[in-house]
Amino acid sequence: MSTTASTAREAAASDRAGDPRRKGTFYRGDPGMWSWVAHRITGVLTFFFLFVHVLDTALVRVSPDTYNQVIETYKTPIVNLLEVGLVGAVLYHALNGIRVMLVDFWAKGPKYQRPMLWTILVIWFAVMIPGAIVMLWRTASTLFGGAH
Repeated sequence: MSTTASTAREAAASDRAGDPRRKGTFYRGDPGMWSWVAHRITGVLTFFFLFVHVLDTALVRVSPDTYNQVIETYKTPIVNLLEVGLVGAVLYHALNGIRVMLVDFWAKGPKYQRPMLWTILVIWFAVMIPGAIVMLWRTASTLFGGAH
């Protein structure tokens, strides 16, 4: 009998028995799993933003009038909300990328990966809350008739 089959059988048996060693693994909702998922999602969102940005900027050469119309659509409240989301995605992706590099290239990185995750989340909130307020101020002023 192979060692692999034996190990797989033991893992399945421990999972059925509710072995506490299996709790909090990658597939059980560990914060590390969610940081991995969020990192992938924010990376894809940033890629699509850059793709759209290149396309709309290319419109300048094709049709300056069309370019101006597209830029005008970016001044709507909905797009302002999307911009806040984009800033949040890019900021999280950058901070988590630094954490991932530290985990990979710093000898003590794996030991401190969880505290570093909580640190980047605190930094993210500390930057995003005032940043979102500033970014949304113009839209709130426009919608509710405040000063421009």
